[in-house]
Amino acid sequence: MPILWLRVALGCYAVGLLYALLALTQRGYLLNRIALPAMSLGMAFQFVSLTESVLVGGPVTITSVHNSESFLALLIMAAFMLVYLVYRTTSPGIVVFPLVFLLTFVSATGQQPFLLTSPGLRRGWLVAHIALIFTGYAALFLSFAASLLYLVQEHSLKSKKSSGILLRLPALEMIDEIGYRSLLLGFPFMTLGLIAGSIVAQTTYGHVNLLDPKIFLSLLMWAVYMVMVFTRWNAGWRGRRAAYLAAGAVLAAVIAWSANYFSAIHRFVQS
Repeated sequence: MPILWLRVALGCYAVGLLYALLALTQRGYLLNRIALPAMSLGMAFQFVSLTESVLVGGPVTITSVHNSESFLALLIMAAFMLVYLVYRTTSPGIVVFPLVFLLTFVSATGQQPFLLTSPGLRRGWLVAHIALIFTGYAALFLSFAASLLYLVQEHSLKSKKSSGILLRLPALEMIDEIGYRSLLLGFPFMTLGLIAGSIVAQTTYGHVNLLDPKIFLSLLMWAVYMVMVFTRWNAGWRGRRAAYLAAGAVLAAVIAWSANYFSAIHRFVQS
């Protein structure tokens, strides 16, 4: 049943994907009215799918690739909904909806490998590690979406050529604020997630191997994240420079995720 609910959620998310693809057309304007309810319904079915998976297999099942990707998609949607409640704009959905659809599609149709685990207290820390890290990921991706919209809106204003969705984008100040607040929200979660991960490694292997690809790249991603927060907070970086930094942080996050497939101690394996 969990996979059934997940595929129903995928069908709902397809509406959001279509909205993103047609955002620059008149049809995109019409889809705007049904995209948000469809994505909200998709969130509900995805939550049910994950809840059933946890009830059947226990909390540690959230560490499987199948459930992790679904969980990340749900958190990204939750972050988007939080932005919508505060700012009443669906514009970040142009970037967020395709990403959520892709993560859910891979989760609903791909293999179901699992993260190598061992019994013991480590499981609680492992679940905390994933939940915290993924919340940081969700905030980072939302900041990246806001940065892309900022660049598009800035270019549109400079060229004085706006059409379709560009006419409905919020002001540059609001887009910049969404990106900045997303960073401030996500950085503590990312930091606590890495601390929980180090506890998992310490209790499992007796040490933390900083040269392991997954650990090294995760720390690099955190460093880029910290630079983004610092430059926005203390140096006052905004707009284009902040957008480029966000793109770099997302790239670092994708590379760190890919390390799960070849890391010696933090690796996804076939079930």
